[in-house]
Amino acid sequence: MSLGYAEKLSYREDVGTVGMSEIFDPPDALQQKIEQLAMMIHKSKHLVVFTGAGISTSCGIPDFRGPKGIWTLQREGKGVPEASLPFDRAMPSITHVALVELEKAGILKFVISQNVDSLHLRSGIPREKLAELHGNSFMEICPKCRAEYLRDFEVETIGLKETSRRCSDVNCGAKLKDTVLDWEDALPPKEMNAAERHCRMADIVLCLGTSLQITPACNLPLKCLRLGGKIVIVNLQQTPKDNKASLVIRGLVDKVIAGVMHYLNLRIPPHVRVDLFEIIFTQFHRTSEKKYAKWTLKVGSVHGERAQVPFIKSIEVSFPGRPKLKEAVLHQQPFVLKRESLKTSPLKVFLKLNFSDGCGCQCTNIEVPINFRASLDNFNQDKNTVTRKLRDTAIQDQRCGQFLVVEKRIQSNPKREMTIYAVATNMVCYDGSLSSSHFSEARPESKYNLLKMQDDMIATEVPVKKQKIH
Repeated sequence: MSLGYAEKLSYREDVGTVGMSEIFDPPDALQQKIEQLAMMIHKSKHLVVFTGAGISTSCGIPDFRGPKGIWTLQREGKGVPEASLPFDRAMPSITHVALVELEKAGILKFVISQNVDSLHLRSGIPREKLAELHGNSFMEICPKCRAEYLRDFEVETIGLKETSRRCSDVNCGAKLKDTVLDWEDALPPKEMNAAERHCRMADIVLCLGTSLQITPACNLPLKCLRLGGKIVIVNLQQTPKDNKASLVIRGLVDKVIAGVMHYLNLRIPPHVRVDLFEIIFTQFHRTSEKKYAKWTLKVGSVHGERAQVPFIKSIEVSFPGRPKLKEAVLHQQPFVLKRESLKTSPLKVFLKLNFSDGCGCQCTNIEVPINFRASLDNFNQDKNTVTRKLRDTAIQDQRCGQFLVVEKRIQSNPKREMTIYAVATNMVCYDGSLSSSHFSEARPESKYNLLKMQDDMIATEVPVKKQKIH
């Protein structure tokens, strides 16, 4: 969970039981339970997964009630724990990505999440197959037309309050609201109704990394019992619903899910994060000398003028072949460069984008061609197609930093060229073949946490004693 999210919540004395001891199944028992769970999933007709903060702790996001959870430490007077990387740069865990593969294979029918970290959506779970009961720290919604806006930055408010942005639909334009609930807010009916419907249909509700203490959400898995469904709980601490479960597994969620995927003969693919940004070139003519042009180059967010680009720390600008044009280093957002130059010949502007902490590479270099006289056509590619290309290339190259143009729009009076770029900013492999290029050297603790996550998975890799399930 986000430390900022916890601090924004209104005060509540009773937050449930915190700081309970963690219990670990012996290795042999854990292996048998993983096999049992894999067989149950293999036979399942309607699998529903119910997730809590425990599936994101390996991503560097603290939980609430664990031994080092936010509320546990606060109750002990120790303050909040330190996050190992920026909240907006957290990468999906093994579990997040495995659930996507189970959904693609037609096994997983629906995911119910109590988390606000957006990692289910970032990992690739379809929105229509996800109920986010407590909201999403990176999502805004239009209260009028119900359009949703997924951001690359954490929305500044919680409690369903108005934000500083408006709906982009020209026929609407209403002020947007955040989607994250405060303590007294009712669960959103749309999410809750879908969650209830799928729990009633489920033959298995698999509860991962949740203490099952917060009502009414914690009672959702029980609805599968009415028609003979079964509950499986994977959690290191005891929960109030353990006695209702057909199987309780005391192990790290990533270890358990990695073992299940092994027995189901399903691969956990690498995850590549792709982010968007916009470059706007604006040209102004001088009335006294028409052979010169004043122009600006702005690098900003695709989410509006007031939004920042959280993954770009600074930009170095150079002009090869134009020694009279002064180079620059832009540190402040929005990144804006102002220059005046001859417009009789095309110009090349080189941008070195230095990425922020938590990105998988330090920088990428982009050449921006500027032709003062030519009138270019508009250009638009499908964003999902571009994203797939970038992910395939990043996996093939075993590094990130690649970029592609998604869209280009041309306006006149004054002349403006708006170009949207997609860039691969991070990559994590989940098969143990991690290279240093997947981590930001500026934050070695992030690298440690992810490497430890992989070591944990490999250390408990289930020996092949039985034939895999096909």
